[in-house]
Amino acid sequence: MATPRPALVRLHRWLGVPLCLLFLVWFPTGIVMMYCGFPEVTDADRVAHLPALDASAIHVLPLDAAAAAGIAAPRDLRLATFDGRPIYRVRSATADAVVYADTGERRTGVARAAIARAAVAWTGRRIDSARVERLDDVDQWTVALPFDALRPLWKFSWPDGEEIYVSQASGEVVQETTTRSRRGAWLGPIPHWLYFTPLRRHNARWRAVVMSTSGAATLAAILGLTIGIPIFSPRRRYRIASAPARLPYRGRKRQHVIAGIAFGVVAATWAFSGLLSMDPWTGRGPERPRALDDLARALRGDLPLDRFAARPPAAALRALAGFRVHELELAAIGGDAAYVATLDGGETRVVALDGTPSREVDRDRLTRAATSAAAANGGATISLLTAYDRYYQDRRGHLPLPILLVDIHDAERSRGYVDPATARVAGTYSSRQWSERWLYHGLHSLELPWIYRRRPLWDIVVIVCMAGGTALAATATSLAWAVVRRRRRRAAPARGPGTR
Repeated sequence: MATPRPALVRLHRWLGVPLCLLFLVWFPTGIVMMYCGFPEVTDADRVAHLPALDASAIHVLPLDAAAAAGIAAPRDLRLATFDGRPIYRVRSATADAVVYADTGERRTGVARAAIARAAVAWTGRRIDSARVERLDDVDQWTVALPFDALRPLWKFSWPDGEEIYVSQASGEVVQETTTRSRRGAWLGPIPHWLYFTPLRRHNARWRAVVMSTSGAATLAAILGLTIGIPIFSPRRRYRIASAPARLPYRGRKRQHVIAGIAFGVVAATWAFSGLLSMDPWTGRGPERPRALDDLARALRGDLPLDRFAARPPAAALRALAGFRVHELELAAIGGDAAYVATLDGGETRVVALDGTPSREVDRDRLTRAATSAAAANGGATISLLTAYDRYYQDRRGHLPLPILLVDIHDAERSRGYVDPATARVAGTYSSRQWSERWLYHGLHSLELPWIYRRRPLWDIVVIVCMAGGTALAATATSLAWAVVRRRRRRAAPARGPGTR
């Protein structure tokens, strides 16, 4: 048996006094976050709420739309519907414009009436029952940095708790919350991420607080293990009330040491992986290998806008008669111009300029493009995956399958996961992401292949770990409160019989 150094014990104790409440928040909220996330409007949500495109209303060619937008070489060009009219959304690396596909006019602003109609179309509710307010500043649900470019926002609140935020800049719904989603966020992500508006609105300050607290929590947990494990005696060498015991403590301190021995490693690795989530060294994540950029460019190259005149968007939509097309994307797939249509339920169809619609891009074409891109980077092995692997996984099943795995033979062991339905790279991995994959996702979310894909086993293991961490934090909080009370009593002035 080893005797812990008094200095380590004191440091652990005084780190624990302020940090125990954070641990007591982090672990239970981690359980909530397994099932409740922060409210958001995803790209899939946006497309699902778009009305179907009307081929008869589209009279402007893509090349003319890009010219009206003032963007000669757009990297992204899509047809959708806004306020009852077809529009082209034209984007480059530095510019974003909207051109009406029925007249060729560039949209210069979004009217208040159109913003109200966007909220009504999204919710299917009457506008006269909503409370409307303009937000020029952040609130709890729009405090993240991406919302800054979308302000001002118009917030529509209905009596049953549904809230919609529409961007004045784009006229699109950019955030949606309900009473249930807000409650879940307050019980999960907000306290877990310290995502409180007064702090989160200052990004640098928020990052500093999260990194310092998670770093201090890691140190406190490691100190606890350093103290607790050596004093544990499997042979019961201690005596408590004349009875043999494995630990020289009783009561709350004994409970805390037992919880620490059982779940201290969980606490230490969880706090450390939480620190890694902030990428404390660079703040921007690992740089993507060139081989993956080459792969993305080979699959989706520069748009040959003049070639789409051979089969204009209206003709592509007529080829999809019988389907409700919510969005039509123009693409250059493996060097060939094509359309990618998004249908009801998020399904897609590929419409080549000289063929019939298909569910996916020809896999041989994708293989040739990927092989050509990888030639300068050591070549590649290409295979079809019908199930998630250790670097491409999603417990909710949102990532597409089947998927083409392009295993590139470069120094970074890059892997690209190509969706045959859209010819887009749906996921990537390289050795530069090792710490993010295993030390962050692996330790923080237990995204370990032998557990993560086996539910409810993963749920049970994570909940047990979180419950054990909660017990560790609860006993620490009780001990910390006892320490604080003792200090207060010692510091209080002596009271005589006549004092009040």
